[in-house]
Amino acid sequence: MDLGMTLPVMEPDLWDADGVLEAWSRAIDEGPWSSLCFGERIAFANPDALTLLGAVAAWTSRARLVTTVLVPQLHDPVLLAKALATADRLSSGRLTVGLGVGGRDEDYASVSAPLASRTMGEMAARVAAMRAVWAGERPADSVLPVGPAPVQPGGPPLLVGTLGPRTIRSAAAWADGLAGMSLTVDLDEMASVFELCRTSWADAGRPAPRVTTSFWFALGEAADARAQVHRHLRHYMNWVPPQYVDALAQTAGFAGSVAELRDLLRRVEDLGCDEVQLIPTSSSVFQVEELAELLV
Repeated sequence: MDLGMTLPVMEPDLWDADGVLEAWSRAIDEGPWSSLCFGERIAFANPDALTLLGAVAAWTSRARLVTTVLVPQLHDPVLLAKALATADRLSSGRLTVGLGVGGRDEDYASVSAPLASRTMGEMAARVAAMRAVWAGERPADSVLPVGPAPVQPGGPPLLVGTLGPRTIRSAAAWADGLAGMSLTVDLDEMASVFELCRTSWADAGRPAPRVTTSFWFALGEAADARAQVHRHLRHYMNWVPPQYVDALAQTAGFAGSVAELRDLLRRVEDLGCDEVQLIPTSSSVFQVEELAELLV
């Protein structure tokens, strides 16, 4: 099983010092990590995802770059296709794109995107428009198509960010795999989602999907690590009433020792997961280096 690492783009102190994202990107690329991941929000202080893609493409040379996830309904599909093809070029074909409909009304409102477009059907239509651009089809009567052409034939692999049975089945028609998220690292739930994913792709006559999942983590003594997860969620999940965040934080993600994390990852691997992408709850790059030495 591959093991990816997410950049700390949602941390409150991300911008307190210069070079945090570059230091993380280089540490991930120089370590055993299979991928460097990050997601998208609009009404938040995280970096713009498409701008960051260009930066991490320059800071790295080995790890795959994975968006976990972008919301296509927040972008013009032709411009998004052009930006992603550019990132695929800049990274020499190392891009994988996770896509989801998003769960925050304020992100849609911030860019005047209608909430009615927050559907799997609309996302599928935008994926089709992007793939048409990557295939060289002209979206308008012009002399040349919208380039550049991506390095990867047909465009970068697309993973769907969802866990619902209906949305998984519908995404099997166009996605190349799953960009899952486990709030409480429930292994039984993971197994069920992974099996549904494989069955749905087979029923749709598609090649076997790439199945990935992600979860928050904090290292250290159990109480201290759990408190770190709690602080992160209070900041990140600002659209959720605090009492619900406080309840979730008691079991969300992983909080414990490296040995315990290693054991958990082995159990996830036994479920047939292709990759786990860890999500940090601190901006300290030390944890990337510590895990790189002890997990492999």
